[in-house]
Amino acid sequence: MTLNVGQRVRLAADLRLAGSVAPAGEPPEETGAFAASLALAAGIEGTVERVDEHHRQQSHEVREYLRLKSLLDDFGHQMPSASRKQLEEQVGALEEQWVAYQRRMLRVTVRVRLDNGFVLDDVPEEAFASA
Repeated sequence: MTLNVGQRVRLAADLRLAGSVAPAGEPPEETGAFAASLALAAGIEGTVERVDEHHRQQSHEVREYLRLKSLLDDFGHQMPSASRKQLEEQVGALEEQWVAYQRRMLRVTVRVRLDNGFVLDDVPEEAFASA
């Protein structure tokens, strides 16, 4: 599901936020003096304030797959059959890396202001469902 700014969403699962906290106005070296935990129940609704898309780096194999596939698609019909067959084999050998890259190529995180006033930032979009 792709989320959009302004869209109403709800938490798809219970979340537990844990970590260290510091009182406001304390010097940074005091960070970690207190520990805290906060539980948010599935179903809490809020509004998407920001959507960030994080593109993954392409490996050499993925770039080579794209280059060879483009060559095959654009000029394969004009190539001698032996050359075309060799190119098809090269593309086929790199296809597994291409498929793996496609599965993880785009990571989307969101900033959601929940109705209870809490703001969740840099959370994977899978944590939310349409309200």
